[in-house]
Amino acid sequence: MKQKPLKKQLIEQFYHKNKLFFTIAIIASLLTGSLNLILSWLIQQLIDAASGSSGCFTLKTLTLISIGFIFLCIGSLLLDYISEPQYIEKAIRQYKDLAFQKLTQKGIASFSDETTATYLSALTNDATSIENDYISQQFTLITKFVMFVGSLGMMLWYSPLMTAISAGLTILPLAASVMTGNKLAPAERKVSDRNKDFTSSLTDCLTGFTVVKSFQAEKEIFQLFAGNNQTLEKEKFHRRRIKNMVSMIGATTGIFAQLGVFIVGTYLSVAGHGLTPGTVIMFVNLMGFLVDPIAELPGLLASRKAAKGLIGKLADALEQNNEKDGGTDIHTLTDGIRLSHVSFGYEENKEILHDISTTLEAGKSYAIVGGSGSGKSTLLNLLMASNSNYSGEIRFDHTELREISSSSLYRLISIIQQNVFVFNASIRDNITMFRNFPKDAIHSAIDHAHLNTLMEKRGDQYLCGENGKGLSGGEKQRISIARSLLKNSAVLFADEVTAALDPQTAYQVSSDILDLKGITRVVITHSLDEALLKRYDRILVMKDGSLTEQGTFDELMAKKDYFYALYTVVQ
Repeated sequence: MKQKPLKKQLIEQFYHKNKLFFTIAIIASLLTGSLNLILSWLIQQLIDAASGSSGCFTLKTLTLISIGFIFLCIGSLLLDYISEPQYIEKAIRQYKDLAFQKLTQKGIASFSDETTATYLSALTNDATSIENDYISQQFTLITKFVMFVGSLGMMLWYSPLMTAISAGLTILPLAASVMTGNKLAPAERKVSDRNKDFTSSLTDCLTGFTVVKSFQAEKEIFQLFAGNNQTLEKEKFHRRRIKNMVSMIGATTGIFAQLGVFIVGTYLSVAGHGLTPGTVIMFVNLMGFLVDPIAELPGLLASRKAAKGLIGKLADALEQNNEKDGGTDIHTLTDGIRLSHVSFGYEENKEILHDISTTLEAGKSYAIVGGSGSGKSTLLNLLMASNSNYSGEIRFDHTELREISSSSLYRLISIIQQNVFVFNASIRDNITMFRNFPKDAIHSAIDHAHLNTLMEKRGDQYLCGENGKGLSGGEKQRISIARSLLKNSAVLFADEVTAALDPQTAYQVSSDILDLKGITRVVITHSLDEALLKRYDRILVMKDGSLTEQGTFDELMAKKDYFYALYTVVQ
């Protein structure tokens, strides 16, 4: 079965299991529009009764109708109070939930090629615009439509001549609204784009706060922030000015039209053309119900179109760079990972990795060493399926990496990086990643990751702080190790995990990784500690994108080649 376009799926979230409140809110909107028409009629009857005009209801009857009208107003307000906030809350929540769910289905490689500001903006400011200009606005449009159609019907019933005159007077507000309203959609889009840039800049400034302070670049960073802030606010100013212009022109031309109806109606009443004073007042009121929708409709529709464009913009971003569907599922690693003549470059004719061939046997430990820029991290990223545009083959057991389904690959592997991300949640939640595991499995992971001391000192409910600011670097790395153990991954990749740690902690964390049994461990390390290097089953030596040597520590030292020189220099 063909899947619906994502934009349509996102819009459907507004109504998914939300039709009851949506229906009640529509009824409340219809009732609100109808009550405005009834009020105009009631005012006409009361004025004509006061002026002694014939053919109107008695004051007693009008009083009873007025009491009934008040109860209807209360009922309408209650319906609106019960339904509209509930509908809007669920609609926008489900919309953002689906968007985030689709975002989490992206692959590591595809997401790393995008900017997080796109999604930060889409799920915050853009979502607010969608809530105000699309979801909530539906009921405003329904109310105004009822008032427009009802007013036109009532005016035709009371005086076709006066209706024709009124229609002629609405041409001006209609033309003015059409000309100004169409400018709103592109203005809304520009605000969204500038907000994305502003969010990206703000994220950079806050994330790099330490760097800013250490380089005393406060003034320069402020100028960067202020520049993006000014650009955003100028676009918002432009959008606000267009909205105000639409409103101002609509209001001005509406007053002109209503005064015109009042003057013409008064003339017809005085001239004896069958119009009572109450009917003239009613026409003025109904004229407002005609002019308002005509004046505001282009702006409302433009805002709605702009909000729909924001939904499409998010859908396009979510559909870009998606990981491939399908593929072969792999559940374990029996033999190992084999690379055969693997070459790779991010740009055409600019290779970074050159003809790499090696085998990483299942359950063994491997260190990847080499100078800066030698291709170590690029090689590790390829093993994690960060890019499929390599030549040669990478096989997990007998299955080529490009043929493996992304979901099963992520189940098979875990990654520990230099900068471990820790959520502002408890230690336990950071280990389990908010999932449920048997207590024995959690305790085993904590034990093997050497987290017992931390747990005893602070407890498993200790709040780690934003990005783990309440923990040391070594503690965060051990949490990352515990995550991998709890996940029961067959393969563990570690990328310079000890680079920012003190020597003692770095040694202990590296030793913790080597202590793990039954897991294939591939570790990029800059630390050439003899005691640790001797524990690896094999060392892969990278130089200028090529695998120049591989073997045990003793074998490589005996060769007295590049690794020997590399090791000797750092001693």
